[in-house]
Amino acid sequence: MAIGIEYDANAPTAAVELPIKHPLPDYDLQEVEASVPREVDPILASQGFKDLLDEARSVLGALLDGTGLEIAQLTGAICHEGAVFRPGLWLVLRESAAASQAMSASARAHVARVAEQLRARLSLA
Repeated sequence: MAIGIEYDANAPTAAVELPIKHPLPDYDLQEVEASVPREVDPILASQGFKDLLDEARSVLGALLDGTGLEIAQLTGAICHEGAVFRPGLWLVLRESAAASQAMSASARAHVARVAEQLRARLSLA
């Protein structure tokens, strides 16, 4: 599974899912594959994953500065890929200048760039 991005048709928001594809020893995340979803829950509740979320929030703060985008939500996710379940990051970004319309084309392009930069900086895949 690559980065998943879904844009809301009726609101200026985008949901981004970033699965963890390999172990992240810096966060004590050694097992990143499970055969059933409930086996991912302990990973999402671990201190290492909480540290990863803190780092993601910090990175996003720098990446979003001056872009007109803001973090609406940042949390853990159970990502599904074939017969494998993985922990991952799930975030919702909102275009702050837009009212109740869909996200602008330039903001959509920026969301894709931010998601890729976050994936690369945190070595998620």
